[in-house]
Amino acid sequence: MNLEAIDAKAKIDFTCLSDNCDEVIQFDLIDVAKNDFQAVCPKCHSAYEFDDDLRNKLQRMLNLVLAIREAEDILGDCNVAVNVPAGEVKIPYALLLTRLNTMITLQLGDKKVDFHVWVAPSSPDTFR
Repeated sequence: MNLEAIDAKAKIDFTCLSDNCDEVIQFDLIDVAKNDFQAVCPKCHSAYEFDDDLRNKLQRMLNLVLAIREAEDILGDCNVAVNVPAGEVKIPYALLLTRLNTMITLQLGDKKVDFHVWVAPSSPDTFR
């Protein structure tokens, strides 16, 4: 299964690591699998090539996005339960996906970098 097959869009971004640059570098998660992929800062034009280990982790993140997309029809029935003094509170899983930021922290060269993941719902009715 791929993003096109389920009409999904998954973007990922990180902040440029160059000195005196704080631009956000954004790209399609699916593009990371391409042999000639390079992330380029739109402001300072620094280029980032990802090694096989980083590409593998981003590919697995894509697989997670695809698995969630494939399960969309049951997300309205799934909850995360939180125990509080008054009892258990059920939070719909779909609500968590739409209200919390998704990120993965990975090693890029000699730095730990937060990659933010943005996934567009396939339809306005996705999260009921």
